[in-house]
Amino acid sequence: MDDLTARQLRDAVASGQVKSVDAVRALFARIEKVEPVVGAYLTLFEEQALAAAEAVDRKIAQGKPVGALAGVPVAIKDNICMRQGPTTCASKILANFYAPYDACVVERLLAADAVIVGKTNMDEFAMGSSTENSGLKQTVNPWDTSRVPGGSSGGSAAAVAARLCSAALGSDTGGSIRQPAGFCGVVGLKPTYGRVSRYGLVAYGSSLDQIGPLTTTVEDAAMVLNAIAGHDTRDSTSVSETVAPMCDYMAQLDVPLADLKIAIVPEFNAAADPDTRSAIEAALEVYRRQGAQLVEVSMPHFQYAIAAYYVIATAEASSNLARYDGVHFGYRSPQARDCMEVYSMSRAEGFGDEVKRRIMLGTFALSSGYYDAYYLRALKVRNLIRGDFVKAFERADCLMMPVSPTTAFRIGEKTADPLQMYMADTYTLAANLSGVPGISIPCGMAAGLPIGLQIMTPAFTEEKLLRIARMFEKHTDWHKRKPEI
Repeated sequence: MDDLTARQLRDAVASGQVKSVDAVRALFARIEKVEPVVGAYLTLFEEQALAAAEAVDRKIAQGKPVGALAGVPVAIKDNICMRQGPTTCASKILANFYAPYDACVVERLLAADAVIVGKTNMDEFAMGSSTENSGLKQTVNPWDTSRVPGGSSGGSAAAVAARLCSAALGSDTGGSIRQPAGFCGVVGLKPTYGRVSRYGLVAYGSSLDQIGPLTTTVEDAAMVLNAIAGHDTRDSTSVSETVAPMCDYMAQLDVPLADLKIAIVPEFNAAADPDTRSAIEAALEVYRRQGAQLVEVSMPHFQYAIAAYYVIATAEASSNLARYDGVHFGYRSPQARDCMEVYSMSRAEGFGDEVKRRIMLGTFALSSGYYDAYYLRALKVRNLIRGDFVKAFERADCLMMPVSPTTAFRIGEKTADPLQMYMADTYTLAANLSGVPGISIPCGMAAGLPIGLQIMTPAFTEEKLLRIARMFEKHTDWHKRKPEI
């Protein structure tokens, strides 16, 4: 079963060739064998998943219509709320929190008859680039267990790469879907900001966060996006941009774009390590052979993306995480003796080091006397970066660059130097600052580790983005490779 893509499994289940319950049993047998090595999941829902699979099989046996993801096992990042099981954000402060409602994306997956198999590990509150900041467990890269899976959606990426689910949802604040997808050799899609509802996503940076799929193929990413995209009145940042009927993202998927123009920034590729640079150049050659034209563009403000991002994101995190105070919900210090100690000790004991660091940075940036110098200036830089994207897309259909400057690094290699860790997101942050969609697709290997190609297009052009990614996938076999665990 683990050789089937999500689309192939859905079709087999819908046609009656495969029983959904058999597919789910086979998946949990694999999870039992592989999960102790990879550590992708925080919570598993075997009993509930089997019940959901049986319900899908009953519908099919009775001749009733089934959803577009019928019988497909899907994993959910643990910062997306579900009534089923805890929603921990991989943090001690929420270790025993059970959400009273389902996130919009969860509702839509269930409506599409997907089978949710578990919640995946992540960097605490989505703050990190390696999943080493999880307060609950360590996840490893399935290609090399001495290396990180990337972050913050490292559990979702590792689960898909290790074939412990057919698809997964992650959240992307500064590259947290695309970077782990690149490290783990899978497809990771960050939709346009506002394309997918954030209702039920535990907030980190409210103007940056976006939910998206991680899958083994571009086709599967399009299929999952069909299910979860669309306006939601409960989310004020959800855009009422017209979302076409189901399967529209797949309707033209295999039709290549004629006269494709690809924007590249030469200095970006030059900054990557030699193996990554070679893989990106080889990927661009695949597009050239299909008639694509490469156009060099300048993005002079891109170099300030890391600085702007870490001011804006930490400022928003400082505000969003103020609600975890030991009073309303979550962890409360048993040692606290008065009201002030409830606040201070609960937060000191419940949050991990990286979360504390970002809260302090954000609080400083928003404080009196520093707001204009840091936060306001970062917002102005954000607008300049948006302008760079607008100019690039005036000359080309898409922008291509590496997902990360290197392949997956070793566990513990960067934990002592947060600034070095932040550099792992060099190429991904700008898409979140500007709100445009981006996708990571596997494009090569170096020393047994995957390399990802990142593609970005203008806002609300996911259909074009997926078609461009599919052009590469149809002429290569990198997406077919899987780790031996």
